[in-house]
Amino acid sequence: MSKGTPSMGKRSGKTHIACRRCGSISFHLRHRTCSACGFGKSTRIRNYKWVTKRPKIPTH
Repeated sequence: MSKGTPSMGKRSGKTHIACRRCGSISFHLRHRTCSACGFGKSTRIRNYKWVTKRPKIPTH
């Protein structure tokens, strides 16, 4: 099996659909959880400090 054009024809299934809570295409159909906001897993909105870029702080 090659990894080029013949493999691209097999990619027909949907893994993620639009999330009801955040609207992004991150709701996993089999896991029933959103990878962006955590819907389906937790009631709190998923957020981490490492997601956002911090502003550059001058060193001198």
